[in-house]
Amino acid sequence: MQRLNVDGLDFDFLDDWQVGKFDEWVFYRNQFSRMRNGIKSIDLLVVCPAQTSWFIEVKDYRDHQRTKPTDLADEVAQKVFDTLAALLPAKLHSTEAEEQALAQVALEASRIRVVLHLEQPAKHSKLRPRAINPADVKQKLSKLLKPIDAHPIVSEKARMGSLQWDVT
Repeated sequence: MQRLNVDGLDFDFLDDWQVGKFDEWVFYRNQFSRMRNGIKSIDLLVVCPAQTSWFIEVKDYRDHQRTKPTDLADEVAQKVFDTLAALLPAKLHSTEAEEQALAQVALEASRIRVVLHLEQPAKHSKLRPRAINPADVKQKLSKLLKPIDAHPIVSEKARMGSLQWDVT
């Protein structure tokens, strides 16, 4: 099992999957993100043996809100676009062999899938409301990302559906 921690959540992937914390790549941090202001990236880039590239963005709102609920789909879509733009130059110019290899495998995949892993407070309260409706975010993401992934997934620990990894 391969474990990656994002915002205090542990993502466990099978050993035959290729995984990376894209927003921590040396190429992204030291070169690509400095090209202009506002460039962002997804949290995890994962390629499964079925030749699918998974773009996973993690948002944990259990303790505090980070993004206005109305802006969440736009933010995720922008991160997907910027990550896609970074993959080809990373494949060609990263100084890290692992980054180059994962970028190449991701670009050679036959399918791209987008996942927003969204943790919210389990109980509704005035202090910590469950302010984001996953169905609304998924619908907006579907419209924004249709040419990339017409059926993005919005998941949480309690509702992983058919995803083939675990989150604890």
